Amino acid sequence: MEVKSLFERAVEDSKTLSSRPSNETMLQLYSLYKQATEGDVNENAASTNPFDFVAKAKFEAWSALKGKPITEAQKEYINLINKLKG
Repeated sequence: MEVKSLFERAVEDSKTLSSRPSNETMLQLYSLYKQATEGDVNENAASTNPFDFVAKAKFEAWSALKGKPITEAQKEYINLINKLKG
């Protein structure tokens, strides 16, 4: 199977995990998903609310992946989901 198909399957699998991952893992999944589907973060996407800590954490996690190729982000997402399913 090609990476894109495996990624799409992993996204579906993420919705049926037997237990909810930790917040740290959820943030990692979020940032990998965004990088895999949209590429580099738009710097203007940062929340303007300084007290929106969740949005800030998500933005920073995604921003940390800047420059990572989409295919590589997809592979990392697939591997993480497979590990969580295991």
